[in-house]
Amino acid sequence: MTENGKIETTVKNGIGTVQFSHPQSNSMPGRLLVSLSEEIEKAGKNEHIKVIVLKSEGEKAFCAGASFDELINIADIEGGVKFFSGFASVINAMRKAPKFIIARIQAKAVGGGIGIAATADYALAHESASVKLSELALGIGPFVVGPAIERKTGTAAFSQMAVNPDKWFDAGWAKEKGLYAEVWASQAELDREVEALASKLAVYSPAAMAKLKSVLWEGTEKWDELLIQRARLSGELVLSQFTKDFIRNFKQNKTKVK
Repeated sequence: MTENGKIETTVKNGIGTVQFSHPQSNSMPGRLLVSLSEEIEKAGKNEHIKVIVLKSEGEKAFCAGASFDELINIADIEGGVKFFSGFASVINAMRKAPKFIIARIQAKAVGGGIGIAATADYALAHESASVKLSELALGIGPFVVGPAIERKTGTAAFSQMAVNPDKWFDAGWAKEKGLYAEVWASQAELDREVEALASKLAVYSPAAMAKLKSVLWEGTEKWDELLIQRARLSGELVLSQFTKDFIRNFKQNKTKVK
């Protein structure tokens, strides 16, 4: 894992595994978001890949969401829109890929990490995989990831998370609300189930799976424009002094704990 994180794609037996990593709890700076969306698009076009597995490195946080180091340095609306458009690009790349995407969620997911889990066609998780939408506490909101999460869990569950930005919702709750398809007690069990499902899908008809995915995602055709509009909302709010102070205090307190 490099200081700026990395994306790696491997292909085996028709399964394309896209893995992202970042030393700060697999958080997502803008460059990594762009790379992730590009890798997902490439995997979708690769004729040797029949199904995509999306995962992050390690056994700790699946994804801590937006990079605070980058957020605090956004200086203008253009920079804010550009950053949050990265999450929009990942979500749109996932929904438009003509192959099913299985997400492996091994631990906590925050903000954009939940958006990734929700956009996956099938999410399998470890029992430690609790979730939190912390955006409101930052002075912004879960605008870009909102459509994907609401589509998967419904408005009530999305609202519960959105208006309780300090609350962790456990993996059992996430499964009950439809975010996760299954939850497993050990990393080994999780890996076996991810491998088993991916292996089954890899021998099914690619044409049939592509048609089914397009049916499952009906009604999202305007998300290219919608998510950019949502990125502008976050891009404007992230410039506020409230957000700058929150991130600065968060980083200072984290340093003191260490």
